[in-house]
Amino acid sequence: MGDFTIQISSNLVKQLADDGVKIKKKTRKPKTKAPREQFPAKEQQKHNVDDSETLKSPNAVGWPVQPPLFMPITPPQLPAQAEIDAIRSVLQDSERVLERLQKHEDDMVKQVTQKAKDLHEKEFKIPQPKPIPCLVEKDACLECYKENVKDPLKCASLVEQFSNCARMARQQVSSVEK
Repeated sequence: MGDFTIQISSNLVKQLADDGVKIKKKTRKPKTKAPREQFPAKEQQKHNVDDSETLKSPNAVGWPVQPPLFMPITPPQLPAQAEIDAIRSVLQDSERVLERLQKHEDDMVKQVTQKAKDLHEKEFKIPQPKPIPCLVEKDACLECYKENVKDPLKCASLVEQFSNCARMARQQVSSVEK
C-alpha cells in the first residue's frame, strides 16, 4: 500500500454539510487563439501590406501558429459520492492503524510493568538472614542462669558447650575468608 495524501477543500466540506446539494464551480477554459490566414510571400506583395504590419504579425511571413507552451491542466472532477467513498476508505484505514497502535501500546505497557516489577523485586528483596551459630547453646546457657541464680556453677557444662560451638563457628568463618 503506497503513501498518499488527501486534501479536503472547503467546497467539499460545504457539499458534505449541505447533504449533497451541488455547488457549481466556475472553471476557466484556456483561451486559444484562432489561426490567422497565412499568406504566401508572393500573395503578400499583391495585397500591399504595410511593412510595419508584417513585423507585428508572425503569420505575415508564413510561419505556422504554435500553441502556447504551457497549457493549464485541470484535474478531472470526481463525483461527490466517489470523494465521500474515498474519505470513508481512508478513515477505515486510519481506524485500523489506530487499533494496531493501541494493541501495540497495551503490549508495551504490559512489558514495561512486568520489567518494573522484576527490577523492584530484585532491588528491594530482603536477603535471607544467615542463621546465628550456636543459638541453641546460648539459649540453654541463659535458661540455666535464670533457673540457677543462686548457684551459677551448675551451668558450667552448658557454658563449655557454648564456648566450643563458638570456637568452631569462628574457625569456619576464618577459613571461608581466606
